Amino acid sequence: MTEPVAWATGRLRFFRRPFHEYRLTDRVVLSQTPLFITTLLTAFLMWAFFPGTMDNPLFVTFLVSQLAIMALCFLVPWDRLPYTSFLVIPLLDFVSIGVGREGGQESLTGISLLSVFPVIWLCASGYFPRASLWLSFLAPLAIIWVPLFIHGDLSGPSLAKSLLLPVMMLGIGVSVSVLTLSMMRQQRTLEEKDEQLQASLRGTKQQEALLNSVLETVNIGVLAVDAEGHDILMNRKQRANHELARPTDIEDPNETQLLVFAADRTTSVPPGERPVRRAVLGETFTDYLVWLGEGKSQRAITTSARAMKDADGQFAGSVVVFSDVTDLVNALAAKDEFVSSVSHEFRTPLTSILGYVEILLEDEPRDDQLEPLTIIRRNSERLLTLVSDLLATRNGQLIVTPHAVDVAELVRASVSAAMPRADAARVVLKADAPARLDAHVDGPRISQVLDNLVSNAIKYSPDGGNVVVSLAQEDGQVACRVSDTGMGMSTGDQAEVFAKFFRTSSVRRTAIPGVGLGLPISKAIVEAHGGTIEVESKLGQGTTFTFRVPV
Repeated sequence: MTEPVAWATGRLRFFRRPFHEYRLTDRVVLSQTPLFITTLLTAFLMWAFFPGTMDNPLFVTFLVSQLAIMALCFLVPWDRLPYTSFLVIPLLDFVSIGVGREGGQESLTGISLLSVFPVIWLCASGYFPRASLWLSFLAPLAIIWVPLFIHGDLSGPSLAKSLLLPVMMLGIGVSVSVLTLSMMRQQRTLEEKDEQLQASLRGTKQQEALLNSVLETVNIGVLAVDAEGHDILMNRKQRANHELARPTDIEDPNETQLLVFAADRTTSVPPGERPVRRAVLGETFTDYLVWLGEGKSQRAITTSARAMKDADGQFAGSVVVFSDVTDLVNALAAKDEFVSSVSHEFRTPLTSILGYVEILLEDEPRDDQLEPLTIIRRNSERLLTLVSDLLATRNGQLIVTPHAVDVAELVRASVSAAMPRADAARVVLKADAPARLDAHVDGPRISQVLDNLVSNAIKYSPDGGNVVVSLAQEDGQVACRVSDTGMGMSTGDQAEVFAKFFRTSSVRRTAIPGVGLGLPISKAIVEAHGGTIEVESKLGQGTTFTFRVPV
């Protein structure tokens, strides 16, 4: 039973295929088959009811010709001939039908209606549409008129009464031609759209391959999740991160079971605060630091997430990026430890120096010794203050003690103290301050800010120029601006200028001395007063630092 069923299934699949997908020979056979089957039915009717007709040579010729035409459909290699050569078959059908009509008309009327099959074939082929329409009328007309001419029956009524069949065939031909042309136009449109879709599909596949290659190449983890939290994309690096966070005793952990720790590296991050969970909830965040794994293999990871929206603007998921910053975190910790150690080491000898200077000053030194000792004490105190500030800014703490101060006097004193350095650098330094401006601030700390800003303005004007320190009261705040016409800074350098130990690229190239601590300390002092400090600069045109503190 298996082989017959398989054969039947194969035949069904054969007939279910679209007509244009068959081989040309198969299409020719299928086009001729309706007429051939109808011819067999006609022969059966003649044999059953009009057996005498089966002896008519013309009718027999009709049957034999149909068999021959069907054999031609099978045997001729149509694929090797000019494409439209198969149209000879319907032309032969007209001749065959004409012979059959003449041989069987007396027994079975309507044999000429068989011409509808070649008419449909010609007009449905889509080739030579005008010639096909002419043949749709003239060939059926010839089937009827040629015998009349042969028998000499050329009367008007005889010729006229036979016009209905050709006219009917012409109408059928026109209808089939219109439908065929419409279907061909639709097919061409569909083929063009299909080609466009195929091109778009090829482009999409290329873009997908490129995206996959990029995602697998980059050294950051990328994870995409849908609105329900299911993973829809995970690159190679993120798979490694996931494996790092997987507990050794759990083969396929869920998000809450992963080893995700806070900045102290030991406290487990609550499930609701973990990066992926926050992303699934639609949050957008940047540089959220967590530690993955445990023991010596633990890694510091910064995470960032951006939500995805669908066409209606609804939340459709998120993309989360994981960046390994372990080396950076360790370097920052080492730097802070180094700064802390060095600062502590500085404080001991400085304290000792100040102690001995105080002892010498208490012994009433000679006049020629008093000034040097005073300078030693002042600079030692300043250095000790800088060390304390460095430690305080490292720990995020800096204490100020506000009291009533004439800030205008602080500006003039800072400018006066810096005048020798300005003269040596050929810099014109001046103060633009009112006669008096009282504010409730920590005087020594504000002086420290002014000294840092004025010193930088002179230092970074190596070819001379102008430095102006202006002071004014604006909207209940003391606003102080230190402007220079020096080398200036790029936009990128301005974004980093208040970072500890940062020095611009132009400064590094010119070997101007400094360690990059003055501006971070100044910023900490201003912010400890509840104020702000900002910078405006253009490369090669100068810089203006502005700090504001409440009056």
